Amino acid sequence: MNTRNWVKFFITTLCIGGAVTVLTGFIIRWKDFLPFFQSFDVLEILSSAFWLFCIGLLFSTVSQMGFFAYLTLHRIGLGIFRSLWNPVQILFLAFALFDLVYFRYRLFAAENEGIFPYLAVALLILLYGILVAYFKMKQSDKETFVPALFFMVVVTVIEWLPALRNNDPNWLQLMIYPLLVCNTYQLLSLPAYLERSQKEREERKKRKEGSGMKPLPPKKAQKV
Repeated sequence: MNTRNWVKFFITTLCIGGAVTVLTGFIIRWKDFLPFFQSFDVLEILSSAFWLFCIGLLFSTVSQMGFFAYLTLHRIGLGIFRSLWNPVQILFLAFALFDLVYFRYRLFAAENEGIFPYLAVALLILLYGILVAYFKMKQSDKETFVPALFFMVVVTVIEWLPALRNNDPNWLQLMIYPLLVCNTYQLLSLPAYLERSQKEREERKKRKEGSGMKPLPPKKAQKV
């Protein structure tokens, strides 16, 4: 990817993360923000939206760091495990889902609280990951299904750790939705940016070749 398209990719992902966080924040804390809308307090609405947008930029940055870290990890995994890399990813995926349910339940469950709410969160993330991986497979080939599923589940859970440690319901929701949307966008849109960069390089090469001057014929040796 060339620099211009990388900047576009980075800024677009940032804006998506910010916008999703603003929307999510207003929805999950609607009771807190409702008085501002009822009184039409534009300054408070805009300041709240700006604060949420800045938080979303942070979430988006975490998402992009996780994405490019996984691209590196994926190459290393292919080099080390080769054809076994997909089974290894499935194994890590199972461990990540188990940890997401078991350790959260052990650490944060109230007395006599059932495990179903913790299990439901893991299942929803898994189902969403399967859906995104399916579209990724349709976009390219079937070999991308497992890596896409691994990224959407395992990497997203790792990126979500700051909110998981606090276990505050508002922060859990505020962070997970931007992460999922940003990760989805990066995973599905990266090929288009790579293809665009390749076309731009080819066009630049053609322009250079077309504008190049023909070499001058060699001079005849002068008699002394």
